[in-house]
Amino acid sequence: MGIISNLSRPGLPSSHTSPPSSSSSPSASNKRKCSILMPSVVALVVIAEISFLGRLDMAKNAAFFDSLPEMFYKSHSPGGFDGEKFAIEALGGGQNLVKESCEEWLEREDALTYSRDFAKDPIWVSGADQEWKTCDVSCTFGFDSGKKPDAAFGLPQQPGVASVLRSMESASYYFENNIAQARRGGYDIVMTTSLSSDVPVGYFSWAEYDIMAPVMPKTEKAHAAAFISNCGARNFRLEALVGLEKANIKIDSYGSCHRNRNGNVDKVEALKRYKFSLAFENSNEEDYVTEKFFQSLVAGTIPVVVGAPNIEDFAPSPDSFLHIKELEDVPSVANRIKYLSKNPVAYNQSLRWKYEGPSDSFKALVDMAAVHSSCRLCIHLATIIQEKEEKSSIFKKRPCKCTRGSETVYHIYVRERGRFKMDSIFLRSGNLTLEALEAAALTKFKSLKHMPVWKPERPESIRGGDELKVYRIYPVGLTQRQALYSFKFKGDSDIRSHIENNPCPKFEVIFV
Repeated sequence: MGIISNLSRPGLPSSHTSPPSSSSSPSASNKRKCSILMPSVVALVVIAEISFLGRLDMAKNAAFFDSLPEMFYKSHSPGGFDGEKFAIEALGGGQNLVKESCEEWLEREDALTYSRDFAKDPIWVSGADQEWKTCDVSCTFGFDSGKKPDAAFGLPQQPGVASVLRSMESASYYFENNIAQARRGGYDIVMTTSLSSDVPVGYFSWAEYDIMAPVMPKTEKAHAAAFISNCGARNFRLEALVGLEKANIKIDSYGSCHRNRNGNVDKVEALKRYKFSLAFENSNEEDYVTEKFFQSLVAGTIPVVVGAPNIEDFAPSPDSFLHIKELEDVPSVANRIKYLSKNPVAYNQSLRWKYEGPSDSFKALVDMAAVHSSCRLCIHLATIIQEKEEKSSIFKKRPCKCTRGSETVYHIYVRERGRFKMDSIFLRSGNLTLEALEAAALTKFKSLKHMPVWKPERPESIRGGDELKVYRIYPVGLTQRQALYSFKFKGDSDIRSHIENNPCPKFEVIFV
């Protein structure tokens, strides 16, 4: 009967043996010695039969001994370690040395349950009611005097409640919206137009702006249209307007500043008739890009920008806008306006994104808003709550990797940006590369028949087919500025180091 039969050889204690009448008798002493030595005897018998019978080749023998770390890990589990049971199950009567793969073992051993089930105990944010279609984590907004919330808007808040600052105004006018200042003021979570904030709340959105609307004929004689009502802006936008007019750029001004046209019009419909629009913000602040810019894109006109120094990050293509960075730029921008106005081919080149589709970087940016900022706040809060629990001793016992022979399998978690639930993927030590990480993530999401979170909202003309395309993959916890523009693994050695030094690392994926 082979290995299994030899685990119950004649002479070993039987479960039917009557208990001894006295613990001091020679017979009892011998039995205790036999009991103590039994695990060693069993192990020696098993190993001897493997070698003698030749039922397992050398590769399988190696795999058996390489599984010993798993045996020791199991021995520290609440159920203890049963050597005889492991020998039977692992050896499988000589047919299969190990019944489960490293991946299967890691999936089971790393599967710990969090103490809080958000489906039953949703994230609670004290504040005005919010509405959105769906959210990947259960969350509730509103007021309940009898319940302690996870977060609340404003200051001060009771201990254990995260204070949230949310504003879409420029920090140039509202200094508390500066992230560093907000932190110093006591805010735990910052929600502003800055992509460096915890939960960005930009002006961009596929739902709000019909960005891919067709281009209409440019019937107005003036070069550009302007809608400027705050005549006391703290930047040089009015000086830039005057400078353009002095350079013989004809501007129809509908706003209260320099008005020369009736302002009682639909802004976007009016802009559609002009080749250019003056998308002049009231401050030159990074990431502060308002409807002035996005309405110009909807209208199919070329925005002339005074505002965010990094406006190129928000543009659908590199040549889709003109930028007045300093007043000294006005003459050169004026010349460019004149040139494009007289050369239809060059002008249409600047609008080719309307026909060919915007860049992947633009889609990745605007796709973020496909998930409501309030939902993203709840995901952020739930992620923080689980990360705190992961620092507990029970979570630190997760193996997160499985070594057999010279190869190690690493357990990694991934989710799409805008989602909360994590899914498992695995990488082997011989292939810890960014390419392998992206490929493993793609394979996983394809197997789940995953639909990108932006799919229902993005304009049909740029949704693409059913194929998934990774734009960015980055560690959970980075800001959107880092994820979209500044973070990058410095070669395969960098990603190897990250995975090896962060047990069960978690990543987010942006699909385009």
